Amino acid sequence: MACPFAKHISSEQFQRQPSIAEAHNWNLDEDLSEIPGDALTLTHLNAAIQLLTAPSIDNVHEALMSLIGKYSNRWPGLSKLKSERSELSIYPHYDYLADIQDNLTQIDESAVSEILVHLGEELIQTACVGVIERAFKCLGSDLQEFLGSLDGVYDVLKLQEEDISDTGFVCAGEGELIFTSERPVLAWLLLGCLRALARLLFGCEPEIELEPLPGDTPRYRYLLRVDEPAGRALERRGPADVVSGDARDLKVSNQFFCDAFPWHFIMDEQLRLVQMGSAFSRLFKGHVGAAAGGPAGLLCASTVFRFKRPRGLQLHFREIVRRTNTPFMISLRAPPGRPDFFAKGLEIKGQMVFCPESNALLFVGSPFLDGLEGLTCNGLFISDIPLHDATREVILVGEQARAQDGLRRRMDKLKSSIEEANAAVIKERKKNVSLLQLIFPAEIAERLWLGAQIDAKTYPEVTMLFSDIVGFTSICSRATPFMVINMLENLYKHFDELCGFFDVYKVETIGDAYCVASGLHRASIYDAHKVAWMALRMIETCTLYNTHDGQHIKMRIGIHTGTVLAGVVGRKMPRYCLFGHNVTIANKFESGSEACKINISPTTREWLVKHPDYGFQLNARDASHMPKEFTDSKGLTCYFLEGYKHPTLSNDRPLQEHIEEAMRQTLQDTAETITLEVAQ
Repeated sequence: MACPFAKHISSEQFQRQPSIAEAHNWNLDEDLSEIPGDALTLTHLNAAIQLLTAPSIDNVHEALMSLIGKYSNRWPGLSKLKSERSELSIYPHYDYLADIQDNLTQIDESAVSEILVHLGEELIQTACVGVIERAFKCLGSDLQEFLGSLDGVYDVLKLQEEDISDTGFVCAGEGELIFTSERPVLAWLLLGCLRALARLLFGCEPEIELEPLPGDTPRYRYLLRVDEPAGRALERRGPADVVSGDARDLKVSNQFFCDAFPWHFIMDEQLRLVQMGSAFSRLFKGHVGAAAGGPAGLLCASTVFRFKRPRGLQLHFREIVRRTNTPFMISLRAPPGRPDFFAKGLEIKGQMVFCPESNALLFVGSPFLDGLEGLTCNGLFISDIPLHDATREVILVGEQARAQDGLRRRMDKLKSSIEEANAAVIKERKKNVSLLQLIFPAEIAERLWLGAQIDAKTYPEVTMLFSDIVGFTSICSRATPFMVINMLENLYKHFDELCGFFDVYKVETIGDAYCVASGLHRASIYDAHKVAWMALRMIETCTLYNTHDGQHIKMRIGIHTGTVLAGVVGRKMPRYCLFGHNVTIANKFESGSEACKINISPTTREWLVKHPDYGFQLNARDASHMPKEFTDSKGLTCYFLEGYKHPTLSNDRPLQEHIEEAMRQTLQDTAETITLEVAQ
């Protein structure tokens, strides 16, 4: 069934930017398989934010159906968007949202944005449940904190995914959120999502204005205004309201602050360094004219620092102030005149804080190090990390984890080698079992492999076929041994394929003698039929192969049905052999046959005529051709099997088609018999 929205969209457009969360490598089932219960994880947090930036087709479809149910009276054309979810599954990268927007334009162009806003509200109401709602709640205690955390958390998630797209959030100030996306439809959807989240999480109804921002990259500003009750505003006022706003009233000295926070610096409006922590001062001592706690000179921050994150940051004071809710990552540059600076490239991760009392920016961070080796390579000491900084524990625990990881890798390598060896053993075992199954019936092969004792067993009503090539001795006298072997190999390879098709057991080949039996490895009421059909195909196959002097190979065949004794003989090169009087009789029927003829015994004929649906063409022979060893042969004679015609096919069809149709019927009849026995 075609996609319901595909009627006005070309197939090329189905490869638009995907609107599915599965495009990211966050698999809830896989990541949370070892986490008990409904514990909140980073994966859930990512799934929650993906609901705002790239909702899945399932979520959008559920929200759309809810929207149609609520607003179909207001916009009757919405009912045209109804569809089944299964109709969209054939397009894994189908941009469902963009197609919805296109269809809304045709329904009511003036109301597209309003409908998309309502769709965003329905998206939150239908999808923001359970652990996803808990993930949103953990971002902040009020709407402003929520917006700020949305900025920082999404930036971290993009870093873990190594996402280089421009999509993202910026909490630029009180009640101001900037959203960057190449897809305008998401901008209106996000407006409805924010409105529904404010109502769901914080019980408020903010007024939200959306306006596009100029620039090469599509950006949208959301201005949120909440009429907060006076009582709640007083509750939010804390001790900060009684702290002096004058920087000169700071109760700690510069020296103490620089020692307590060694990895900090302060920039003025021109981004000049006016203060550095003790660790920065030690690294840059003698290069920027700053001692710990002393003036850091008027060196520009961009000279000694490179701002790596957030990406695309413009180094202007106001632009940095707007990104204070985003984690910062800076790396050290070599100071002027010191190209061999040993700490070059050292990364510091931290937070940028705006200080309104001094109109300055304070950066407080910690080195981003990979164990003790990373510490010493940059000329640092453990004492450079303050006691309150968790980086100390990260470094030491990282070393312990590294040692454990090395042991785990060695164990994994050992486990992998054991698994490879085990797989090789299993592979060789399968080869051995397969080889045994080529020589013995499956049941016998399995018991041989297990080392079990195999006793001889009597099998009733086994149909045996013996064959040989007429004039084989004369052929061997006129041909080289290689010619004879090549002739037999080509012929018997074809016979082996027939054994597989008719499901009969190949007993052995001795010189030009080829012997098969049916009823040994599995019993069936059609054992004689299968052997008879194979005999007809063998006679037909002989016409396809010639002797060395260009003459068609002529074969004579004898078939007999009776009770035999079968067992494994020998320890070295064991053989599965047939014994009994009926084996000798079967061989006599073969020697009493003629060139290109199939001589069958009376017992075999009885089985062939038991089922009138199978039309074998049998011609009786004179009773004198019966083997003397055949007991109770009075009044009995043998027969030549001349051909076979299946009643459902016309007589002019080839023999192969008649036999194949008969095999299909036997399989069907056998299946019906088994079903009937089970039912009884």
